[in-house]
Order: sequence, then C-alpha cells, then structure tokens
Amino acid sequence: MLDVAVIEESAAAEASLDPIRSRILAALAEPGSATMLAVRLGLPRQKVNYHLKELERHALVELAEERRKGNVTERVYRATAASYVISPSALAAVSPDPSRSPDQLSARWLVALGARLVQEVGALLSGAARARKRVASFGIDAEVRFASAADRTAFADELAQAVAALVSRYHDESAPEGRSHRVIVGLHQIPDAQPGTPDSRSEPQQDPGREPEARQENPR
Repeated sequence: MLDVAVIEESAAAEASLDPIRSRILAALAEPGSATMLAVRLGLPRQKVNYHLKELERHALVELAEERRKGNVTERVYRATAASYVISPSALAAVSPDPSRSPDQLSARWLVALGARLVQEVGALLSGAARARKRVASFGIDAEVRFASAADRTAFADELAQAVAALVSRYHDESAPEGRSHRVIVGLHQIPDAQPGTPDSRSEPQQDPGREPEARQENPR
C-alpha cells in the first residue's frame, strides 16, 4: 500500500468522491471482504460489493487475497493507498495555470503553484510506477513565526534573493545530459486549528506601502 496516491483520471476522481466509496476506501486501510465491510459500515453487502467493483475498476482498491470457505470463495480487498490526492489534470481544461497571472504576492497564485506541483509530481509517480523506478525529489517543511509584517516582507525578499542566487549558480542551459527541474518555495499563514473560531492572529497583516491582498490577487 502506498502512503499517498495521486488520482489523475476524472472518472477515478468521481468514483473516489462518492460518500459511500470514500468510506469504503478509509475502511480498507485494513484488508476486508464485502461481508466484513458491510458489518463495519452498516451497509447491505450487495451495495458494498457494487461499490467495491467500481473502486477496483479505477485501481483505487486491489485484491489482497482469496479465501475458500466451503463452496464459496471470499475476495479480500485493500486500498491501494493510505490517502489520495486528486490531480488538477482530472479537471482538464479548467485546471489552474500559474502562468496565467503570476503574482508573488497572490495567495491564489500560490494555490495554482501547489496545484501544478501535484499535477507534475503525480505524472512523475505514474511514469515511475510503470517503469518500476523511484522519483528523485526533495522537500523542505519548516515553520516560521514573524514578529511583524515588515519582518515577513524582509524574509520573503531574502528568500527570493537566495533562491535566485542558487538557481543562477547551478543552472546550465548548455549541459547536453542535463534535466530541467522546477523549484517552488511557498510561504503561507497556517490556518486556525478550529475553522470559524475568532482569532485576531488569523487576520492578514498588511505590509506598509503595499496594496491590500484583495487587490493583489486580481490578475494584473
């Protein structure tokens, strides 16, 4: 079982979003048959069996084993992953395009970058799985608490300069065997643990001399 699987096909995405099927996927973190799942979820076995076949058709669940019980063969399934992410490629023509209106100060542009990250890495994972290879990747996850909006702005400026310097140092357009890689560094406020709870810390801070975020997020 994979830790995370990326769903790239719209039909598979639709199948995973069905409320009953998502419950079945969660329950199949531990292998089970249609009969076992019916008991776990409180659903008719026939209904569970129907949804299992649909999930199997889209490779969201797989056969773990077959058990012979008298004259009956019990099929035991398991989810193909512990969790799933739907790639923007499943949305086809309406998937986000970061190049449409690039703006380093826009939260919506950051979302578009994240969507592209999921789409591209998902495609890499699919290709690597077919070739039975691993994807070379690297990630940094850090948390920083700023004392002021001015500090946040200074941090963003220094970060941009550092990344630009590293890219300039290592980028080699003429390398015959070189491979292009994409670098994304994101910075965003951490959402409240309990949505809807009033908290002044969750209010966006405005940098002196900069436009309000609502204007920054409009395409230029």
